[in-house]
Amino acid sequence: MHVVTFLYVATVARLSELRREADRGDSPVPTAVIIAGLVVAGIAVTALVKTKATTWMNNIPNQ
Repeated sequence: MHVVTFLYVATVARLSELRREADRGDSPVPTAVIIAGLVVAGIAVTALVKTKATTWMNNIPNQ
């Protein structure tokens, strides 16, 4: 009988913990948006550098 009482009390305590409002931090969506923006910016910078480097290399005269 003690085991049943223990399980009941543990279950009620856990359910009350789950029901109360707890600070769970920020939503993961803004973090994902920031990361996606940084990836897009990185790709844009890489493409710009590649274009500039290719143009510069093509302007070197051949001997």
